[in-house]
Amino acid sequence: MRARQRSPRPTRLLALTGLVVAALVLSGCASDPLAAQYREGSSKGFIAGDGSVTEIDASARGEVIEFTGVDENGDTLTSADFAGEVLVVNFWYASCAPCRAEAADLQALNARFTGQGAEFMGVNVRDQAPSALAFNDTYGITYPSVLDVDDGSVQLAFSGSIPPNAVPTTLVLDQQGRVAARILGQVTTPSILETLIRDTVAEGS
Repeated sequence: MRARQRSPRPTRLLALTGLVVAALVLSGCASDPLAAQYREGSSKGFIAGDGSVTEIDASARGEVIEFTGVDENGDTLTSADFAGEVLVVNFWYASCAPCRAEAADLQALNARFTGQGAEFMGVNVRDQAPSALAFNDTYGITYPSVLDVDDGSVQLAFSGSIPPNAVPTTLVLDQQGRVAARILGQVTTPSILETLIRDTVAEGS
């Protein structure tokens, strides 16, 4: 696979020390201590990606990814629902500190690209609907997330593109449903993700 690396960041391997919370208590973006601790570099029970950004040439992209799942509202989502659109897929869970830290940026980009050729979808890898809905309410998330904790079928569909323990990971799928770009770890520079999305949308022009 021919890939271009863009703005790699130093590897940050955070020690896995156990579950951070047993019951989710969300307190808002600005006052979220877990997200703040993560930004300060504290190890809070996460194996995070290294922040590396990979773009894949159109000629070197893999197979079309097909998936089916049920979101936090009980609605079925499939890859066919996004046919012909660029799809940004974010893997997350509610007590994940870097997921909280990037949530506002992802929502802002989602709002920016609504009706502009790209859609967003989350894949929640650990939570049931109440926790996912509470997270959405706290961080103002308006795009849906497939709940994949029970059978992991959506993660399996993307298994060639996401390391098993690196959450969050964000993928940009092209209009054909192939992975065009990946950010492994927190989206710390939203303008980079925005550029990846715009470049992929432009391919269909």
